[in-house]
Amino acid sequence: MENKYREYRTGQGVPKAGAYICQSGKKASMNKGENFPECPISGQDTYWKHENDE
Repeated sequence: MENKYREYRTGQGVPKAGAYICQSGKKASMNKGENFPECPISGQDTYWKHENDE
């Protein structure tokens, strides 16, 4: 069984382009190959999830 819900940590590579949402609820567009940034609200390391992964 495939795990559809996946979180990515700050600094990890973006696996596919699209909109991602951080733990604070802020949405950001990312391109494949970029690294996930810090939280745009807190400036701290965070987890991101693709907006379509629920």
